[in-house]
Amino acid sequence: MGESRERQSFEARLADADRALAANPRDLRALIAKGDALVGLGDERAGASFYNSALRGAADVADLPPDLAVELRRAQAAIQDQGARFQSYLTDCLARSGFDAATSSDRFSLSLDLMAGRKRLYQQEPRFYLLPGLPQIQFQPRETLPWMSAVEDATADIRTELEALLAEPDLFRPYVEPRADRPNTDSKGMASNADWSALFLWKDGEEQPDMARRCPRTLEALAGVPLCRVPGRTPSILFSRLKAGARIPAHHGLINTRLICHLPLIAPPGSRFRVGNDVREWKEGHAWAFDDTIEHEAVNDSGQDRTILIFDVWKPEVTGEERALMSAMFEAIDGYGAGGKAWGV
Repeated sequence: MGESRERQSFEARLADADRALAANPRDLRALIAKGDALVGLGDERAGASFYNSALRGAADVADLPPDLAVELRRAQAAIQDQGARFQSYLTDCLARSGFDAATSSDRFSLSLDLMAGRKRLYQQEPRFYLLPGLPQIQFQPRETLPWMSAVEDATADIRTELEALLAEPDLFRPYVEPRADRPNTDSKGMASNADWSALFLWKDGEEQPDMARRCPRTLEALAGVPLCRVPGRTPSILFSRLKAGARIPAHHGLINTRLICHLPLIAPPGSRFRVGNDVREWKEGHAWAFDDTIEHEAVNDSGQDRTILIFDVWKPEVTGEERALMSAMFEAIDGYGAGGKAWGV
């Protein structure tokens, strides 16, 4: 009997809220009241939708009465509690269906994180050129890069060549260097900053003979790699040094048709890299490839400099015809007017 009276009370409160909302659909108190009534009647998801509507509406109100602010905080807490219960329920249901976040589809795991608001969606945002239809992948799956293990096998030889160059620190130059023929407004404090420096074996599609001669084993290790070749633009092959305590701010690359590859050579613990939602520590001899048109950043919280080999390759999905057409396109662009060639990785 008492349960019946309680239900009747919630139904009456629901009717009152509906009348108030018919007169003013943006009535914050009525939205919260309807949410309360629906929760009381056992429909938490519907109740949460009205709590959310009230919270969105409150964002447009400059001065909220103190008692209404208290009610809104209560509604927000109710949403969070309901969300936690729902996620626990969903996790249990999926586990019974065989889902395991450690071994199941990475794509599906990310979809759950996005739905729950635990992660945000990162997309390709190239600063210069976009080829539509390519997969939105942060770190490229190793199984699509059959040549990577051979590069890793050469780590010791490559590091030996690097160490000889590190003995001459003046060979390294700031990675971001200003150009007199272009505005320099997007360097985020990195222009002429030696915290992030580089030594190029190839730069903007052209071999740097003096340095290349000193690193024959490095170039030999890359002989079987599908380097991204666009005359006057790419590939670039370089040793990249990030000083102890330094950071490279979040940024986006230029074109979405290539992958940037890292082979860590000197990688002290605490040096790490983020692409989109995925944060990884560099580990000496363990290479990866990533899409640099997705937001990425680097940090070296160790007490030592971090140095890696960087090179760029074609994405496997880009066809031979598309590669040739892109090369022709950029050749035409560079032939129009003076200058303009300068990319980087």
